Amino acid sequence: MDLTGAQWRKSTRSTPNGGDCVEVADNLTGRVLVRDTKDRDGGTLTFSPDAWRAFVGLTKQQ
Repeated sequence: MDLTGAQWRKSTRSTPNGGDCVEVADNLTGRVLVRDTKDRDGGTLTFSPDAWRAFVGLTKQQ
């Protein structure tokens, strides 16, 4: 998968000293990418924008 142009961002709740988190790139057309900040080369999950919005919406309800 070509990740050229992906603009990764971390949660504002992630801290520089051990605040392990995930990074999200949602600037690519038709897909949202998610990876682990502790292992950026370990793999990337890919979601459709609709699936990502549904996931985020469900987590906000919790």
